[in-house]
Parts: sequence; structure tokens; C-alpha cells
Amino acid sequence: MRSYTLKNKNIEVTFIERGGQIISIKVPDVKGNIDDVVVGYDSMDEILAGDGYFGALCGRYANRIVEGKFEIDGEKFQLDCNNETNHLHGGNDGFNSRIWAVAPLTSDKFVQAYQLSLTSEDGDQKYPGKLDVSVIYGITEDNQFVIEYEAETTKSTVINLTSHAYFNLGGAGKASAENHKLQLNASNYTPISAELGTVSGEIAPVAGTPFDFTSPKEVKVACDTDHEQINMINGIDHNFVIDGSDGSVKLVGVLADPKSGRKMEVYTDQPGIQIYTGAHFDGSETGKNGAPIEACAGIAMETQIFPDSPNHDHYPNAILKPGEKYKHVCIYKFC
Repeated sequence: MRSYTLKNKNIEVTFIERGGQIISIKVPDVKGNIDDVVVGYDSMDEILAGDGYFGALCGRYANRIVEGKFEIDGEKFQLDCNNETNHLHGGNDGFNSRIWAVAPLTSDKFVQAYQLSLTSEDGDQKYPGKLDVSVIYGITEDNQFVIEYEAETTKSTVINLTSHAYFNLGGAGKASAENHKLQLNASNYTPISAELGTVSGEIAPVAGTPFDFTSPKEVKVACDTDHEQINMINGIDHNFVIDGSDGSVKLVGVLADPKSGRKMEVYTDQPGIQIYTGAHFDGSETGKNGAPIEACAGIAMETQIFPDSPNHDHYPNAILKPGEKYKHVCIYKFC
């Protein structure tokens, strides 16, 4: 499996062809000490045998679609359900498991960049339309790791692409990320229905709930509460509604580790961001530095359209039509 590295004078990002999977991001702390800040594995054998979502590109539809069902122009579609009764991250053969074509890219915007390409044929994963996807990974001089997505289709289809890295700014495998401070420009979130296993269509205010990250707060403060939504999944696995989302690239979140002094700003043009504290990690897998991967080993910050958006008219549009171009920008800036 070939790997590729992007770097400037401060940070270094390494990824592989399978799933465009980000396997390492090396960042200095305030004292100049370098650590790898994404959860994963030490060897390529472990990477290929382990959790295929770590750092990977997810699609065609990242996150969940209830019962794998949606409808476009009166035509009904049934996707595979691989997350109990729901469809998750493209199903059993999502983009995270595909081998992407990778080529170096020259751009004035980036110190170094690669373009990843993939064609998903009509009917692939039981989605309509042939989908041509391009993703650019780029590094800037000011320590931004930029992900730019584009896609076009031959038939009306649904789409929601994201990157699924878990960040631990103290260094993967060195300590829990539960003491990280999180701030989100999100006054609302989409609660989970216990019956559906994902969103019900509700949009609710974060005020007065553990999900209020409108000012910086330790992640464990939220996870340790006895709130129904927290208890349902033993942590956070929720979509937050970005304030003032208008299609332009905005600062939507900040993750900071007080101990190392590392900080990561997240920018996007998408209407939502999924925060996941990895409740399903139970220590049974060994990750970087030989440490068990446990809940809150890292925090995922996935920019996106809302879960189950195709089935809720008041949610952001997730339908891509022929002649249109899906675009999505996500920036992780290390400070």
C-alpha cells in the first residue's frame, strides 16, 4: 500500500491510497516537541487490518440514512443497512475501502498538494448515477491542512462526503482527549432518537444542555453528565448546526489541549459538524505507542450535511443533480 506525505516547515501529513486514509499528522507543541495527533496504528499491517474508518474519506453518504431509504422525484431507493437498521458511511463497501487514484498537484495555494480521484458507477452501493469524485489534500505555509471535495453525477443522487480522523492533540496513544477543550459556533444541534438510532428531524437549542460548546469547555464535562442524549451513546456522537451557515468558509470549531498547548481550528462551508468521542472504542485494539484504543482516545470533527438529510425537507439539501457540482471545503489549521 503506497503512502504519501505532505509537509511544510512545521507539520507533516501522511495518507494512503485506500480510502485516502490519513494515517499520521505530526505537529509541534508549544515547546517544539513533535507528536502524531491522529488516532491509528503504528504499522501498515495494523492499518490495513484495523478500523478502516480511521482518517478515511467516507461516502457516498457519510453518517446515517434511516433504514437506508430515500426518495428522489418519486423514485424510491433502498441502500444496504450496515449500522443496525441504518445505512452508514456508504454501506458495506464505502469509499473508505476503495483504492483512490493519487497524483501530485501544483497549486499556488499550497506548499504541497495531492489530488485523489474515484469513480463510483451508476448503481454502486445501490445509489443512482455515475459519480466522479475529486478530493484535494493540501498543506499551506500557515499550517492549514486543507481538504477540498468536488463531485459530479449523471443522475440525481444523494451525497455527503467527509473525513473521519480522530484527533488527540496531546499525542495519539499518550493520554485521553477527554481534557481537551472544545468550542463550536453552533447554537443548535440535532438530537438522536433512541428508536431510530440517529436523528429524528428535530433541531434543538444547545442552551441548558451538555452540548453547549458556544464557549470553550472540557469534553469530559459534557460526557460525564447524566443527560439522556449522552447516556444513549455513552458520550457525544451528534451533529451540530453551524451558526450563520451560508455556503462560505467559516471558523466553526476549535479544539485545544491545555497540556501540550496545541490548538486546532476547523473551518468549513458545510452546514453541520459531527462531533464523536468514540464511545465504541473498548480497549480491545492496540493503537499508536502500544496503547489500547479506548473511548475518548481522540475526537472526530467531521464537517458535513446533516445525517438523514434526504428524508427531511427542512434539513440542508443533500441531492446532487446532473449539471451541478458538489463542493465541500474543510480546513484543519494547527496553531
